[in-house]
Amino acid sequence: MNIALAFTAATIFTIMLTIGVNESPQQLMSLWRRPAILVRALFAVIVLVPMLVAVLLWVFDLPPAVATGLALLAAAPGAPLTTTRAQIAQADTIYVSSLQLTVALLAVVVTPLTLAIYYALFDLTIEAVSPIRVASQVARITFLPVVIGLLLQHFAPKFTELVRKPLNILARVMLIVLVLAVVAILAVTPELRSGLLLGWEASAAIVIMAVTALAIGHIVGGPRPDQRGALATACVARNFGLALYITGLSESGAASMFTLVVYLVLGAATAIPYALWIRRQIV
Repeated sequence: MNIALAFTAATIFTIMLTIGVNESPQQLMSLWRRPAILVRALFAVIVLVPMLVAVLLWVFDLPPAVATGLALLAAAPGAPLTTTRAQIAQADTIYVSSLQLTVALLAVVVTPLTLAIYYALFDLTIEAVSPIRVASQVARITFLPVVIGLLLQHFAPKFTELVRKPLNILARVMLIVLVLAVVAILAVTPELRSGLLLGWEASAAIVIMAVTALAIGHIVGGPRPDQRGALATACVARNFGLALYITGLSESGAASMFTLVVYLVLGAATAIPYALWIRRQIV
């Protein structure tokens, strides 16, 4: 488990470092200069989606491992590949890049706070991890690499240009290896394999979460279709790596891994048709 946790942390760190070296400070601050739009976007990603999940956990009689997985996903916004998904939809990439970086920086506070609320309301399978511990871990693997990347751009632009493409490739390969490793662990571990069959309520909750998260972003995103598509993508794409990392902080967290993988697949399956549809609206 220690090796898996270390590789997960290294993967997240590498992915967040690529965000820091690929996005300029000007892109980061583009939404900061439009506070009304930024507040609306953050409200959708870090408030409305977690509220949606809270309703689902209250309405559906979900297995504890599934409920925990959805709670972890709701508490982990800012999926590293959000910008790539937004490009498929030809959405406003400057908008989504600024939002993605802002959420990555805010995760130090948002993730432990959201988890603390879920712990107070629901019975989760993982032990209540200290918010301070979560914040310190998130700061090291999400906040720190973004800041390092931005500093590299400023103080060593030639070096940054040299390593940018290899770093992007490395980050994607590590993410693929991480997902495949999780699937392999699920397949070979009897205790985890026994929980692979989700009931109709759990399956429905996961699908509803993905579809409704897209709808939240689309509605709150405003009148411009390129910004609607960007915010919808940011809402549905949760940070799989960060959620997986938090499961590793608890000995009982492994039971929620399958839910994370299912949402990763269903979230992508839901987002791609939407991206193609919104792309036609933009064109």
